[in-house]
Amino acid sequence: MTHQKTHRETSQDALPPEGGEVAPDATVQPPPAEAPGLEEQLRLAEQKAQEREDAWLRAKAEADNTRKRAQEEIAKASRFSLEGFATALLPVKDSLEAALATENTTVEQIRAGVEVTLKQLQQALAKENVHEINPVDDKFDPHQHQAIAALPSDKDPNQVINVLQKGYRLHDRILRPALVTVAKAKDG
Repeated sequence: MTHQKTHRETSQDALPPEGGEVAPDATVQPPPAEAPGLEEQLRLAEQKAQEREDAWLRAKAEADNTRKRAQEEIAKASRFSLEGFATALLPVKDSLEAALATENTTVEQIRAGVEVTLKQLQQALAKENVHEINPVDDKFDPHQHQAIAALPSDKDPNQVINVLQKGYRLHDRILRPALVTVAKAKDG
């Protein structure tokens, strides 16, 4: 038969006898050895968490700075987008002002001056990728042309027979369609 000690008996075993001496088998046990290890692990985990939070805050600040710089660049690009085009047009303006300032010019001199000025304007437009649409004898294209009349003609139907106003495109975007008349089949 096994003998089980009651709680009272067990706690009495741990108490020193009345003389104050501790029984040889009743030793006071120190706190578990893992406690300093757990504290160290907690300290290291808190340190890692702080480092990660600091890194996150730095990354967030860098992202905010990058976003602000990008917004500033977009604002500058929008504000000064026409700078190159305006600079290219200044010689055209200078030529027109010089022509108006000159007195006693002949028609031939005025014509020559206008031709030079037109050439400057064409160069400025070409530099900015603005190209004219002059579709004489081309097939009508509703994406580039605007037909204002269809006239009987010996040419193929829907062929451009006359350009009333040239069109212009910027790269691949139509700035203004060419105003044209197109051919239609002759009656009978």
